[in-house]
Amino acid sequence: MNRTDQPILAAWRETVRRQPSQAAVFGADGVVLRTFSDVEKESATLAEAIPGGEGIALVELGNHPSLPAVLLALWRADRTVVLAEPGASASLVGITLRVVRGPAGEVLFSETGQPAQTLAADFLKLTSGTTGTPRAIRFSAAQLLADCTAVCDTMGIGAGDLNYGVISWAHSYGFSNLVLPLLCRGVPVVATEDRLPRAILDGLARTGATVFPSVPVFFQKLAALAAAPLPKLRLCISAGAPLSATVAAGFRQSFGVKVHSFYGSSECGGICYDASADAVPEGFVGPPMRGVRLVVSEGRIEVHSPAAALGYWPESDDAVLGNGRFTPEDLVEQTGAGITLKGRVSDFINIAGRKLNPAELEAVLREHPAVRECVVFGVPSAVRGEEPVACVVADAPPEELLAFAAARLPAWQAPKHIWPVPALPVNERGKLSRRALAERWFDIREA
Repeated sequence: MNRTDQPILAAWRETVRRQPSQAAVFGADGVVLRTFSDVEKESATLAEAIPGGEGIALVELGNHPSLPAVLLALWRADRTVVLAEPGASASLVGITLRVVRGPAGEVLFSETGQPAQTLAADFLKLTSGTTGTPRAIRFSAAQLLADCTAVCDTMGIGAGDLNYGVISWAHSYGFSNLVLPLLCRGVPVVATEDRLPRAILDGLARTGATVFPSVPVFFQKLAALAAAPLPKLRLCISAGAPLSATVAAGFRQSFGVKVHSFYGSSECGGICYDASADAVPEGFVGPPMRGVRLVVSEGRIEVHSPAAALGYWPESDDAVLGNGRFTPEDLVEQTGAGITLKGRVSDFINIAGRKLNPAELEAVLREHPAVRECVVFGVPSAVRGEEPVACVVADAPPEELLAFAAARLPAWQAPKHIWPVPALPVNERGKLSRRALAERWFDIREA
């Protein structure tokens, strides 16, 4: 079967018609790896290796220049596509996967015998959700296209730009900001997985990339390097974790480019974006993206968006996701200028029956001039149920920081321990897990 009615495939046909000979995928050295017509030809060749029938196709190519062609070939064959990091197939959904190889014997993707029609979806995003239990989010191609439209139109990204694609293309952020703009808007991309800060800096300079979507930890590490001229870089976007004012200011001082905060979710794509040219308060993520409507009630938001997913799979949760809306766990404050993130419901620390929002304690600690970064999490306490611990990057001893917080907070809110670290321990997506930090804290205490 060769689908022609799918919205992303229709957008791709227009892209390749409009700019067939233009570069689509670059290497980090600036060499052109694929033109748009190359991607189309590669897709046609790959399609010949795809067996008939329907199913779920798991693609584990990473940030590979063949990924766009594989996606197109699979959608034309009416497959439901899942992108995952290499080696993730064993934990997909507990279903045996069959490996499919290309003409040269290379592994293109793996697939199951699960009929695609039982999913009624063109794409699945893998997520741990709020419970930590792996599950998938079902999307139609129209919903993915709506997210791409919101990203490109809100951020002002077009075919004249060059995206630097070092963040994972398998994750929701990289897929929406790098892969979909290539297919649907003709925005070329640099394909690289070298996440060493010096390599990223060299790649940005050599390719002349104009747009750099990344995560706070990379902006922090790049700012610590000797400043290098990046005359073509015009737009930096940070998502995946809160962007601190210190990191944003440091990067701007080094490279002269503001880092814009982008707030989104795997379930609904982009939610808010700070498009302003000025420095903004801690946690501010701007007004809603184009096409997105927010309903704010008692510090919680309900996102109404044409990009909101069909639902979860294999078990749905209609109260949270479905019918064009999504309710995240984030706590927010709304002003005329936009949304400020204030933490998450699940992050609250239960101290002797009273709830502490760790973001409030973090804000107090950041007022100390020696504190560069901090994150607060709760650990069990035999006396109070839980107690707060602060993991801090600072040029001051823990005793000084404990006294600083104690002088500014009620006794029950003040941290009982300061955990000094040279850098906040984040994953490759730049995200902090308070649960993982609590586990590491106990390992350190017991060692």
